[in-house]
Amino acid sequence: MTMNGISFSVFTKPWRSQSLKWLGEFVSGLGFDGIELPVRPGYQVEPHTVATLPKAARELAEYGVKILSVAGPTDEATIAACAEAGIPTIRVMAPIGRDETYLEAEARYQGEYDALIPLLDRYGVRVGVQNHYGRFVTHALGLRALVQQYDRRHIGIVWDAAHEALEGMQPELALDVVWSHLCMVNLKNAFWRPVSGPEAEVAAWQVYWTSGAQGRASWSDVAAVLKARGYRGIVCLTAEYTDEEAVERLIARDSAFARSLFV
Repeated sequence: MTMNGISFSVFTKPWRSQSLKWLGEFVSGLGFDGIELPVRPGYQVEPHTVATLPKAARELAEYGVKILSVAGPTDEATIAACAEAGIPTIRVMAPIGRDETYLEAEARYQGEYDALIPLLDRYGVRVGVQNHYGRFVTHALGLRALVQQYDRRHIGIVWDAAHEALEGMQPELALDVVWSHLCMVNLKNAFWRPVSGPEAEVAAWQVYWTSGAQGRASWSDVAAVLKARGYRGIVCLTAEYTDEEAVERLIARDSAFARSLFV
C-alpha cells in the first residue's frame, strides 16, 4: 500500500523462471505496490515478445500489483508497449566502453537520448538513467552532467543508494544534486570486502551485496532526506544479494525495514 506518497516496488530479476501468477501472489504478499519487470531474454516478457507487456500488466493487476517500471531496451516497440501498459519509466544504465573515454561515452549517450526524445514525447514514456559502480556513470554528479539538459519528462534519474555509497557521495548531497531529475530511488546495500590477505603486496577488493541495514548505504539517512524534501514517487528494492539462496528471506526483511523508515 502506498505510504505517505511513496510507492514501494521490487525488481523481479531473481525470479525469472516464475510465472506472472506466482510473481503477483509473492509480491502482493510482501506488501509491495508494484514491480520493476526485466524485459530481457529468459524473463516473463522478452524483447521479442514485448507486445505482451500490457497483458502481463493486466495479469499482475489481478493481485493488486502494478508494473511501475521496466528494465529493458529503449526501442520504439518497448516504448509503445510501456505506453499501452501505463508504465512510465524504462530504467537503463550508462556503461563506459573499454575503447572510449568517459567524455566520449557521455557525448555518445546524449546523442542517443537526443534521438529518443521524439518517441518518448509521442508516447509519454520516460527513460530513467541509473548510476552503477565500476566502469559506468557512477554517481550523482555524473548523472546530473549526463541528463541535466533534458526535460525530466523525457530523461530522468534513477538514483541508486548502494552504488552511490560504494563510489560516490553522502545521501543528502547526492540527492540534492539529482533532485531536479529524480524519478525513482533504488534501495539495496553493499560493502567492499578484501579478497586478499591483510599483508598482500597489492590489495584486492570485491563488492558484497547485503541486506538493507548492513551495508555502506544508510537507508535511514536516505529516507530522512526524502521525507524532508517531500519526495512523492517510487522506492524500488532491487533484491540483489550475494547470498542468492537467502533472497526471499532477505527481501521480506528489507521490505519491512524500508517501510519502517517512511512512517
